[in-house]
Amino acid sequence: MIVTTTTAIDGRTATEYVGVVTGEAVLGANVFRDVFAGLRDIMGGRAAGYERSLRQARETALEEMVAEAEQLDADAVIGVDVDYESIQMGQGGGMLMVSASGTAVKL
Repeated sequence: MIVTTTTAIDGRTATEYVGVVTGEAVLGANVFRDVFAGLRDIMGGRAAGYERSLRQARETALEEMVAEAEQLDADAVIGVDVDYESIQMGQGGGMLMVSASGTAVKL
């Protein structure tokens, strides 16, 4: 499966646009608490634990998007966009949502 942020793939032609595909991953409020509790782990101004959580969420969202494209028998996903959104929940609790979307195509 080819996955790209561009709207075209060099040397290949999209013969059919199958549809929009998406994937989402939500990180719970504990991530935020863990970040602040783990400030001692910050090296060079970076929160390694938080970065690992974000990376995993992004990979999960992309994997879900690709799985949806595969169910549609697509060969590629073009125009991929990854978004991060903070969701406030109640008193000080929050969540982070990572979403990936793109256009599934047959080549």
